[in-house]
Amino acid sequence: MTPAAELGAGRQQLFGLAYRLLGVADEAEDAVDDAYRRWKRPGSGALAHSRESQTAVVTRLCLARLHAARASREHYRGPWLPAPVLTDALGPLSTAEQRDSVSLALLVLLERRTPHERAVFVLRTAFGYRYRTIAEILELSPGNCRQLYHRTTRQLASRRPPRQPDRGERVRLAGQFLAAIRAGEPGALEAILARDVTLWADGVRRVATAPRPVAGRDQVARFLIAAFRRIAVPVRFGFAEVNAGTAILAAAGGTLLAVVALEIENGRIAGLRIVAKPEKLSFVANGLSARQEAGCEPR
Repeated sequence: MTPAAELGAGRQQLFGLAYRLLGVADEAEDAVDDAYRRWKRPGSGALAHSRESQTAVVTRLCLARLHAARASREHYRGPWLPAPVLTDALGPLSTAEQRDSVSLALLVLLERRTPHERAVFVLRTAFGYRYRTIAEILELSPGNCRQLYHRTTRQLASRRPPRQPDRGERVRLAGQFLAAIRAGEPGALEAILARDVTLWADGVRRVATAPRPVAGRDQVARFLIAAFRRIAVPVRFGFAEVNAGTAILAAAGGTLLAVVALEIENGRIAGLRIVAKPEKLSFVANGLSARQEAGCEPR
């Protein structure tokens, strides 16, 4: 394989890295594009670099973006949620750790870590890099990287989302959830919600939005049914694998309105994350369009 072909084959993995670091698909794609432009400059010779060198360039570009974004995200109005991504755009997810590392729940938790803590955690957990390699990428000492990793894992230990069940169980619960909302039956909806369920909504007024998290089975059920009744246009619903989990997609007139990601624990829905900002849905919408053109629509 030529260096150029090898670089192209690794693009998906580099995107998966950038997305885990930034939590915003469009910014992750921009970071990878920026890296490619650097590698293609005359005389750079970067096309022959190792995967670790490519990882280092993308990681450093993402760290710069993270430092610049921290102030704006700290003053974000309402709950900040990552931009969802179709799971197959993230490259191979062969281990539970790799699947967990792209969940919306974990990406939200990583927002609270420093850029270097986040980078060490992602490089170690999702990509299995040794501390010495991570230290070279981040220009830190191995001991410092080890300390950052253990500090982050300790902080996340009590907050990390539960491992999700298999796809069949996720789709079954998603179907029950959607049927209950369509029927406007609070009792049926409450039956599949955990007692301490929490809902976060990052959206606009025409779709469900909440300035603060909604907590508790009764409150979440009422909020969801009321939000569904407020939608004034015919909505088409479907399921898709998003961020290594099952999500409900809501679309109207060919426009994706919202992605509802479900977090499941002990056979019930314990968390819901509704992303409805158009700029955060563009990556998923483009991916769905490409699937439809190929004859593969979400179920």
